Amino acid sequence: MTLTLPAPAKLNLFLHITGRRPDGYHELQTLFALLDQGDALTFETATDLQLHCDNPDVPCDDSNLVLRAAHILQTHTGSRQGAHIVLDKQLPMGGGVGGGSSDAATALLGLDQLWGLGLSLDTLAELGLQLGADVPVFVKGKSAWAEGVGEQITPVLLPDAHFLVVHPGIHVSTARIFGDRELTRGTPISKLPASLEAVLTRDFHNDCEAVAKRHFPEIGKTLDWLRQNAGNSRMTGTGACCFARLTGAQQGQQLLQQLPQHWTGFVARSRNNSPLHEALATFRETKNSGDSAQNDN
Repeated sequence: MTLTLPAPAKLNLFLHITGRRPDGYHELQTLFALLDQGDALTFETATDLQLHCDNPDVPCDDSNLVLRAAHILQTHTGSRQGAHIVLDKQLPMGGGVGGGSSDAATALLGLDQLWGLGLSLDTLAELGLQLGADVPVFVKGKSAWAEGVGEQITPVLLPDAHFLVVHPGIHVSTARIFGDRELTRGTPISKLPASLEAVLTRDFHNDCEAVAKRHFPEIGKTLDWLRQNAGNSRMTGTGACCFARLTGAQQGQQLLQQLPQHWTGFVARSRNNSPLHEALATFRETKNSGDSAQNDN
């Protein structure tokens, strides 16, 4: 059996660091918007476990979250099944759009389907938390308000919106940002706002932005460029990608043509329901229809 699934990107529409736990993890509040753009993974049944990617910068060993997700599933279930996995890497690495975490979530859901494990979303989300704080939101597959270290998820409905996401061609280490002594770690706890408009005001912001701009001046340049050309800008996650909300897709395509050299970007539409879950539902419907047709024969 072969199965191809998307691994959608996300934006942190804001990111507040509200405290630090004794174990070193940061308490936060954020609003995740899932996007209709991202990576893709193809799974094929096999006797062994292999990962392939045509991007030479992507490690295909056990340091990759995709293979780590597969090993966690095997350990949890006792499964000895294998798979050959091909990763089509489209999202920038170290970009703050959730590429690695989303890939891991897609691996968890894809292999659960491929191997017929039948695990619940809650179980898969708990397993995903071992891989990273952002993995559960991709497993659950809903735009979400998140707290704790990112694992306390409340699904939300966001209005339809288009965004221009720009990557200034640099790699940002999450550990470097969170390890900076000057990172704001005491932003007051906020309540879930009533609208997306409220989230895009100055009352909500990204606490990691100031640190990221100090370490990586190109991020500041990106934010300034977006502010001048789209009227708003914010960094997502710990960077390096920055984004602006658009009046529509056409505006984004025009701005893409004007990007400074060495920058890349994409236009994306927010999705309240993950493209991953929609693709899995379609696959299951097709498979069930095929099985019913065979039984009828």
